[in-house]
Amino acid sequence: MAKSNKLDAIALLKADHRKVEDMFEKFESTKGAERRKALALEICTELVIHTMIEEEIFYPACTGQVEDANLVQEAYVEHDSAKVLIAEIQAGAPDDEFYDAKVKVLSEMIKHHVKEEEKRAEGLFAEAKGAGLDMEALGDQLMTRKEELMQEFKSGLPTPQTRSFKGTELERGEPVSQAA
Repeated sequence: MAKSNKLDAIALLKADHRKVEDMFEKFESTKGAERRKALALEICTELVIHTMIEEEIFYPACTGQVEDANLVQEAYVEHDSAKVLIAEIQAGAPDDEFYDAKVKVLSEMIKHHVKEEEKRAEGLFAEAKGAGLDMEALGDQLMTRKEELMQEFKSGLPTPQTRSFKGTELERGEPVSQAA
């Protein structure tokens, strides 16, 4: 009997992680404003789709099943923090002040988030696997939803929606001047 090419949930999510890590590396070495903007938007698209499938399917499956309930809540907050930067990057341009810094910080946030999810013994993926969740069925659901979102977002990426942030109004001040 031939083995299926389907990915289980964890393999699919890890593959997404590797893809985005590679894209961030490529961004750092890319020259030209148009190419940088296109790559940044590609990164944002991948991240928005990834966060949506985790939040709609994977995290709800983990809720109440993993030992450390805080892992799921922390993941939502980390996603929402990233979404703020994603929205800023989407609305910006490579020649905007702080544009490259926002992409760099987003990269660092994602690296931290990935490290937390993928910790061998105590990460969310390990706990989900240990809880006996049906990773093959979840993988099918994740892939189906991912494909739907990829088709839906071909015409443009929506503004990310936060799940843990309440939309506190912030006031933008000027950056602190460097002391002479």
